Amino acid sequence: MNNPDVLLDVSDYSVGFRTERGLAQVVDKVSFQIERGKTLGIVGESGSGKSVLNRSLMGLISSNRQIESGSAFFAGDQLVGRDRQDFWGKRIGMIFQDPMTSLNPVMRIGRQLFEPLKQHLSMNKEQASQRAIELLTQVGIPEPARRLRQYPHELSGGMRQRVMIAIALAGEPELLIADEPTTALDVTVQKYILDLLKDLQTEIGMSVILITHDLGVARGRTDEIMVMYGGRMMELAPSEELFSDMSHPYTEALFSAIPRVDQPKHTRLTPIAGAPPDPVEPPSGCRFSPRCVYAQQDCTINLPEADGPGDHKFACFYPVNTDDGRSARAANIENGQTATGLKIQTAGVS
Repeated sequence: MNNPDVLLDVSDYSVGFRTERGLAQVVDKVSFQIERGKTLGIVGESGSGKSVLNRSLMGLISSNRQIESGSAFFAGDQLVGRDRQDFWGKRIGMIFQDPMTSLNPVMRIGRQLFEPLKQHLSMNKEQASQRAIELLTQVGIPEPARRLRQYPHELSGGMRQRVMIAIALAGEPELLIADEPTTALDVTVQKYILDLLKDLQTEIGMSVILITHDLGVARGRTDEIMVMYGGRMMELAPSEELFSDMSHPYTEALFSAIPRVDQPKHTRLTPIAGAPPDPVEPPSGCRFSPRCVYAQQDCTINLPEADGPGDHKFACFYPVNTDDGRSARAANIENGQTATGLKIQTAGVS
C-alpha cells in the first residue's frame, strides 16, 4: 500500500466458517480500496457477504469461528492476523442495523456516550458530558441535555439511530462503517438519516462504507459502489458510471427489482428468480449463473475474475450492453431458457 490517499486497501480477502456440512465460504477473494474522505457503497441481497466482510475486517467475529485470508491494510497497518480492538471506536466506527438492539436498554443514553469519550479521548466526566451534548446536537437531536438522562425505549427509532451515529463518531474515527443504518426506520426517517450521514461525512472528512441491499440508497450518496453476490465481487465502479453503464447482469437485476420515481405508473418490477447460493456448496462457475438470464454453458464451468476498463471492474463473460451480452440473452430468449435451465419469460423482456 503506497498511495497515502488510500485509507483502506483490501486484497483477495476471504472469510469462511467451519460448519457440520463443511466450510462455508461467505466472502471469497474480495478486493477494493477506499480513499480518505470518500464513501464506498457495498450493495447486495441478504446473504451476499457484505455485512460479514465488514464485521470480519473490524474483528467483530471470533477468530475461532472463522478462517480469514488475504490482506487488509488500514492506513498502512495490516489488519489480518492481529487483534483489532485498538482500532474500535478510535480509528474505525460502526453503526449497526437495529438501534434498539444495539443500544443497552438498561443504560441511560448519557452513560453510553460517555464510555467511548472517556476510553478513546481520555475525557473526564465533565468534559465527556459537554462533548456528548455537542455530539447529540451535531446529529440533530433536540434538547440534548435531557436526552442524556433518558433510556433508549424513551426515544423514537430515528432518534435511537442518531444516538448510534453520535456514539460511532465519539472517538473521532477515520472510517465509519454504516451497516444497513436505516433498515428498521420508516421512509421519511430513512432519508433524514442517510442525508445526515452524508452531511457529517463532508463536514468531518472521514471515509464511509455504506452497506445496503438497495442500489437506490447508494445512488447519490457514494463515490464508488461495489456490488456483491454469493461472497464475490460482481461489479465495482464510480457511482454515476455504474448507473449509466452497468455491466454485470446481477447489478442490472438488482436495479430492475427496485421502484424508481422516473418509471411510468404501474410499471411492473422484475423480481430476481431463485435464491442466493449455498455458501457450503456454491454452484460451479459464476455464482450468479443459476439466476442469470444471460448465462451460457461456460458460465457454469469457469469462474469469471473481475476485470474491465479503468476504475470499472466486473466479473462477467457476457456483460450487459455489449455485443456478447446481447447475443447471449437473445439466444436464451429464443431457446426459452438459459444454460442452467432458468426459464425465460419473453413478456417484459426487451
